Formats: sequence, structure tokens, C-alpha cells
Amino acid sequence: MGRVTERRRVVRIRDGAVTTRPDTLVAEEPMEIRLNGRPLAITMRTPGDDFALAAGFLVSEGVLARADELQSIVYCAGATEDGGNTYNVVDVKLAPGVAVPEITLERNVYTTSSCGLCGKASLDAVRTQAHWPIDDAAGPDGATAPVRLTPELLASLPERLRAAQRVFDRTGGLHAAALFSEAGELLDIREDVGRHNAVDKLVGRALQKGRLPLARTVLMVSGRASFELAQKAVMAGIPVLAAVSAPSSLAVDLAEETGLTLVGFLRGTSMNVYAGVDRVALPASVAGRSG
Repeated sequence: MGRVTERRRVVRIRDGAVTTRPDTLVAEEPMEIRLNGRPLAITMRTPGDDFALAAGFLVSEGVLARADELQSIVYCAGATEDGGNTYNVVDVKLAPGVAVPEITLERNVYTTSSCGLCGKASLDAVRTQAHWPIDDAAGPDGATAPVRLTPELLASLPERLRAAQRVFDRTGGLHAAALFSEAGELLDIREDVGRHNAVDKLVGRALQKGRLPLARTVLMVSGRASFELAQKAVMAGIPVLAAVSAPSSLAVDLAEETGLTLVGFLRGTSMNVYAGVDRVALPASVAGRSG
């Protein structure tokens, strides 16, 4: 299995002093995802949680929605020169009866690019593939209670995500995605060299545990909110996506189209709510003026 971190010697220059010292770097390796034996996509990722990554990727693509649709995930091929396994190729087998999508170049471009098919085609693709609407599911008492998040709760999430990042402390080079309950409980966190991979690992673990859709949760990401990340939230049934940086225009369009609450520039006590402001519990005097 590939390591999450690697050691390298570096020349360090600080205040005019030059020293040579070891440094810890985040590992980055390619992983090929095959579907029923056929190559589907290649992603650059930090080794670890590879099966969850593959499963989450297929959730975001509309191939998988429930744990019983997945038959198995195994490592295959990818032998090294000395006969070992690189653990960089995984094959996902769908359960009998689950439709296998047509694998085309257009589909591969759409699934592996953070830009994808631009504009209306991208929005339509997500809408038609989504298995669950972005809607507030029934509460524990059986009554429908809309999700309401206070600005104070949202403001606490970036620091809590940062505090839970174990590998980042050693490398400074990893993105993270965390899943919180509507009450602010940390449910899961994954790290990866790519933001989209970290989200796929979260979603894939939820699929494997039979927890999709992820209703009444908040997805917090360490960077910007791209269309691709908004797509993954929608496909997993997550109602709220929050990011420490800016969203893209297409991410906002998708959030408005699907009912996703999208929060950006979440830093300290400041934030911008780009869509779905009804899930943010604003003071009455402010709520009356929002819109």
C-alpha cells in the first residue's frame, strides 16, 4: 500500500542561514478506476481509503446510490518491476442487475475535469443523474423540521475541520473535507491532495455503510467550492456545502437549481451565503431584508 507521506531532504534558507534537513511531503500517486474490468478514469490522489474513493466517485457520477448496488472493490494489476503490486489500480464490480453506464470519452472528460461540460449541459447532467432531491428529511420524531444552521455554528466549522486534520500537521500540503451533523457534530473527515478526492472518500465511506443519502448534514471543504464539489454534494443528498474560499459561478447556478445551500468565504465570523439562505438562521431583523 502506498504511504500517505514521504520524506525528502531539502535545503532550508532562513534569515540567511542555510541548512540541510529532512522534510515530510504528502504522497501523490495516480489511481486508475475500472468498472467491471473496463478502464473508467484516472485520478491523482493521496493513497489511502482507495476503495471509498472509488465508490464515492461512482456515487457522484450517478452509477451507485446504495450499498447493495456494489458487489466488490479489489486491487488489481499495476505490478512493479520486482513483481509487487502498486495498489494503484482498483476494479469496481457492480451487483448483478445494476446497469453499467456506457463508458465514452465524453463521459470520462466530464467525470475527471473540475470544469467538465460547461454551462447548461453540466447542470442538466447532474439533475438527471441525481437519485435524491436536496430536501430536508424527516426529523427523529417523524415530523418534517427544516434544517436551520446558525451563523455561529457555521463559523465554528473551519477551525474544527483544521483541528481534525492529522496529516496536514505534518505536511501542510493536504486538502480536507469534513461531514458535520446539523447540530455541529463531526461525523467524518478525510484528507487528500485533491479536494474532490477527499469528498469522494467521505461519500464512498457513507455508501459502504449504507448511509446515503446524507440528509441533514453539512459538507465543509478546505478550499474553494467548485462546480465539481457542488455536484458531489448534490449527488450524495447533502443539503449544505460550506467552503473557506470562493465558489465558482457554475457552482452557484447548480446550488440554485437543486436547492443546495452554498456558503463561501467562511472565515472567522464572516461568510457569504450564495444560495439556499433559508437554511441559515438569520436574526429576524436581517432575515426580513435578505433576498
